[in-house]
Amino acid sequence: MRAISKIISAVLIAAASITQTQAQTFPTKTVRVVVPFSPGGTSDALTRLVGQELAKIWKQPVIVENRPGADGGVGAGAVARSAPDGLTLFMGSSAPLVVQPNLYAKLPYDAQKDFAPISFVANVQNLLVVNPSLGVSSLSELIALAKSRKTPLTFASNGPGSSPHMAAEVFMSMAGVEMRHIPYKGSAPAMTDLIGGQVDLMFDNLPTALPMARSGRLIPLAVTGATRSPLAKDIPTVAESGLPAYDVTVWYGLLAPTGTPATIVSKISKDLAQVLASADVRDQLIQLGTEPASMTPEKFTAFMGVELGKWGKIIRDAKISVE
Repeated sequence: MRAISKIISAVLIAAASITQTQAQTFPTKTVRVVVPFSPGGTSDALTRLVGQELAKIWKQPVIVENRPGADGGVGAGAVARSAPDGLTLFMGSSAPLVVQPNLYAKLPYDAQKDFAPISFVANVQNLLVVNPSLGVSSLSELIALAKSRKTPLTFASNGPGSSPHMAAEVFMSMAGVEMRHIPYKGSAPAMTDLIGGQVDLMFDNLPTALPMARSGRLIPLAVTGATRSPLAKDIPTVAESGLPAYDVTVWYGLLAPTGTPATIVSKISKDLAQVLASADVRDQLIQLGTEPASMTPEKFTAFMGVELGKWGKIIRDAKISVE
């Protein structure tokens, strides 16, 4: 019996030693980071910036693979089915990880079971912009217009369950107004139609919407976070514009497939924290319109659990549903 115990102990020690060695030498090959949205967006830009810095630390290429569709669901499903070796990572966001699990009965992945959280990366505010033809210049004027119209205002989004969609749904619930949702297959076509007057308004990611507002093609009314954005200090928050409890943002975080060795997850998290602590990288991320921050795998896991519960309550209370 003692001999068997010694053999088992020796095997476990050897396995632990191999795993530790793998983590110390990780990665030995190219790392692929799946972005579940089209090129050119906020998540794509921040992933490329972070990936470039991680490649310097790892001395291995870090490539970004865009897998758009189902507002993050296609990319999430692809990573969930990938080998758990740390060489395939997922730049997830709040939409596929905590919002959609509360909206859809079936998804091509299980947000809680299929991923090993690595670290929070950044938070991004949305900006409420309207077509100038509406003739409003403040949130209170928009709410008054929405309540007075016989036909509902229309709002665009880049898909059901997306951050822009949820931002508008929470706004309608809190303001007591009704608007008609016009979903698009991406932010770019939605923004094109908004500028063209085919839809009335949109809650879009700040980095995408702000240039349109600064150019005069759209009218900015409010940002959706708890505080004003450093990039748009002149634009008030929804909360200070009449809806005090309003705070709806989108966040991004890095994850690996479940089963990825904890030592590798920990190493990636620590290396990412090093990248996000760089003053130069932080400045570039802030200029992208994001608010960077890192978390340990344990804290990020807990954060996602809280967010899942929060969005479940918001969706139930507001009676939000998707067709």
